[in-house]
Amino acid sequence: MIRTLALVTLLTLTACAEATQAVDDVARRSAKAAVAETLTTRFPAVPKQAVTPFTDCVIDNATAREIGEFAKDAVIGVSETTVALVTQVLQRPETQQCVTRAGLTLLTA
Repeated sequence: MIRTLALVTLLTLTACAEATQAVDDVARRSAKAAVAETLTTRFPAVPKQAVTPFTDCVIDNATAREIGEFAKDAVIGVSETTVALVTQVLQRPETQQCVTRAGLTLLTA
């Protein structure tokens, strides 16, 4: 009985983890669309070939709440709030390091 309960619990936790990962993946894809649109339309100094790697840097350094905000913006549209949030994430040292690495990779490619 205890082994059966343990197995059921393990299977349930695995299913929950997979569902959570699926939701996170959808949110991140939506968030990437909003960030890419923001970089393209509101940050004209970002070279076209750098939009995708810079977007990845922003998403990778955003909090779960920020990713949720970006995902929402992908649905309702990019606004000045989106621009401010992207700017805030871009100002973080980890994001700046990522953007620098991405830019150097583009230069050497």
